[in-house]
Amino acid sequence: MKLLLFNKPYRVMSQFSAEGDKTTLAEFIDIKDVYPAGRLDFDSEGLMVLTDDGKLQAKITSPDSKKYKTYLVQVEGEPDRKALIKLQRGVELKEGRTLPARAKKIAEPEQLWDRNPPIRFRKDSPTSWLEIQIREGKNRQVRRMTAAVGYPALRLIRSKIDDWDLQGLKPGEYRLIEE
Repeated sequence: MKLLLFNKPYRVMSQFSAEGDKTTLAEFIDIKDVYPAGRLDFDSEGLMVLTDDGKLQAKITSPDSKKYKTYLVQVEGEPDRKALIKLQRGVELKEGRTLPARAKKIAEPEQLWDRNPPIRFRKDSPTSWLEIQIREGKNRQVRRMTAAVGYPALRLIRSKIDDWDLQGLKPGEYRLIEE
């Protein structure tokens, strides 16, 4: 079985096949016959797990497996206790309520790489960071959750999937784990 951890840069498609002029995984990963276990939005960054094992892919992406995905989210504003409680209880989205999330305020993450282009800076609009853990993977879920509680996401980085993390991986780098 092949398993690799990849730090997906901002503005990279979570697929190998070309789509217009967008950058894809093929420009970073030269290992054949591995496929993403889940997706990460074009404008999101961070950890992707790729494997050649279909059963493992399904296990990673299924909410039934109870595998948490951890996101570091820079939001516009300073979320209050009420907003965090809403995230923790589940948020109503157009397709239904999300499962409860683990959500907390955190300091700006250390060892964070610069994003190109950088997040827009506004003197009159503070930003803060949240750590959000979810077991689902609805389309743009974390972004829609933070917006639903009044704090739009400016930057979103998946830092962990279950026990796998980004440790030691710069954007565009991967680590092959053969099991």
